[in-house]
Amino acid sequence: MKREILINGTPRETRVAILEDDTLVELLVDRPDARRSVGDIYLGKVEAVLPGIQAAFVDIGAEKSAFLHASDMVEPEEDELEEDENGKSEPLGNGDDGANGSKASSRAEGRRGKYPPIQDLLKRGETKLVQVSKEPIGTKGPRVTAQISIPGRFLVYMPYASKVGVSRKIESQGERARLREMVSRILPADAGGVIVRTVGEELTEEHFKRELDSLLKLWKKISKKATFLGAPALVQRETSLTRGIIRDLFSAKVDRLVVDSKELHGEIMGYLDQVGPDLKERVELYAERTALFDQHDIESEIRDLFKRRVDLPTGGYLVIEHTEALVSVDVNTGRYTGRKDPEKTILRTNIEAAREVARQLRLRDIGGIIVCDFIDMESRGNRDQVLQELRAHLARDRARTRAFAVSDLGLIEMTRQRVRPSLFESMTQPCPTCSGTGRVFRPDTVVRRLERSLRRAAAEHKDRRMTVRLHPEVALYLLEQEPHFLKALAKQTRIDLEVRDDPMMRLDEFKLMSQPAGRDVTEAYLVA
Repeated sequence: MKREILINGTPRETRVAILEDDTLVELLVDRPDARRSVGDIYLGKVEAVLPGIQAAFVDIGAEKSAFLHASDMVEPEEDELEEDENGKSEPLGNGDDGANGSKASSRAEGRRGKYPPIQDLLKRGETKLVQVSKEPIGTKGPRVTAQISIPGRFLVYMPYASKVGVSRKIESQGERARLREMVSRILPADAGGVIVRTVGEELTEEHFKRELDSLLKLWKKISKKATFLGAPALVQRETSLTRGIIRDLFSAKVDRLVVDSKELHGEIMGYLDQVGPDLKERVELYAERTALFDQHDIESEIRDLFKRRVDLPTGGYLVIEHTEALVSVDVNTGRYTGRKDPEKTILRTNIEAAREVARQLRLRDIGGIIVCDFIDMESRGNRDQVLQELRAHLARDRARTRAFAVSDLGLIEMTRQRVRPSLFESMTQPCPTCSGTGRVFRPDTVVRRLERSLRRAAAEHKDRRMTVRLHPEVALYLLEQEPHFLKALAKQTRIDLEVRDDPMMRLDEFKLMSQPAGRDVTEAYLVA
């Protein structure tokens, strides 16, 4: 598979596009005013310990207190460890639900079994070194862990752990045993634990020794700094998006990396001098007049990221809807009707949809609970084929995913690791007119509300002259569909009415203004 990384850098935004076989599969965006916080290490102050949900809230200086669950206080078992998308080590399944409260605690308990009570581990008012494992999402604050992990290119160092693990993506049992034995030999006694990352496969002891020494020095610096700070305080900031991409993704499996910023190009080359000089020949500085993302037709795909509808090659389409609890994906045949066999038509559409669902989840960075409503299939074999296609493409995802069997209703329920808001959440905001519902009242509904407001005004006010200000579309509806309505209403209420269209008004808003006093009675109706 051909893999490329494109980096577009400006002073106010850095964007990273990851392509597989010339298809955009991931987009990462970093801005100075909304930088990523996963991996940041804080000296926090415990604000509250809640035995009922086995969790504590920790003040780290953020807008909302951080959530620390009891399961994040204990060292994970060796067979639970896995290298996650950010180069951290986490227990399998941790963070896939996107929850931050009782839901998170109950799921964690089911995964991890028993752990010491939170009230025996923390007391209110004490300070604790914690690391952000999940950014604030929606109304929830950040989630943190007390199991600090410091990622390098080949190793993840865990100062509070005691085991040596190997990334599960290294499948050879012989290689896993060799790496575990080698790293155990160079790891100082009582120095903590280590995870060997996927990129460390087949490396020599010299590579690991050099990086381990660097990580141990960094941890010593962090520990020393924490002793001089008062909580809450930031102790160590995670590396920049560009350096993180080079550290976590750029390897011999990537064909080339193209960057259009001289500053970022210099930073990348300097970092590769230290960790991978042999990769420098794969780095290109883009200097053409056409913008890098335009050259690869990426800008148009980015614009499509925020649309509900995603078209499939043969004519079917997906509809992606975000809700508070989950994200739903609906599959439709659209204009694709096949030839003779409807089951084959449905199977082909569902297979296409499975591939695109996996891509869209990565591309939009959608996490938490996802429910996919595929088109109903009669054959159990066809259902299994669609599920296997979905799982095969999800396997390429850096975030941990889990897809369950097709339910009796034809639904596939799945989870995807969520450590930050999706691109939809981070780059958009609710519409001020519809409050995020995507719908507003129709003109005839607005007119009926206007009628009720005029009748109330006639009963409550002595003024007999009023001006009605409406959106032009509603005014046009009155003119064409109900031309005699206002004249009849004026006669009934004995109010002299004047109608004015106002393009500055929202579609479902109107204003009643009494004359000559100029009193303004305003009503705005929004779909809740």
